[in-house]
Amino acid sequence: MSTGLPGVTTVSGRAVRRIAARAAREVAGVAGPVSVDAAVSGDRTALDIRLPILYPEPVGRVTDACRAHLQRRTAELTGLAVSRIDIVVTELAAAAARAGRVR
Repeated sequence: MSTGLPGVTTVSGRAVRRIAARAAREVAGVAGPVSVDAAVSGDRTALDIRLPILYPEPVGRVTDACRAHLQRRTAELTGLAVSRIDIVVTELAAAAARAGRVR
């Protein structure tokens, strides 16, 4: 006998952290490993992001793009509303030097 009531889907903080870290690495100008802390409360999540940015990319542009992308992708993939995204830039990483022939 079916009661017709919908079930509940719960997304763990660990899953949100992994999704957000992957989404942050999709943004142009983000370099290397990204660290994420996520607090999930009901149907909302708050993110604390630590990321390196490629030098000489504009820090404000990269963090704004990252924040917008994280909000969209995290909500899309988890179904959770993102209530807050705090970003700390951990370093300005130099782009890898091109390997070329030395004459």
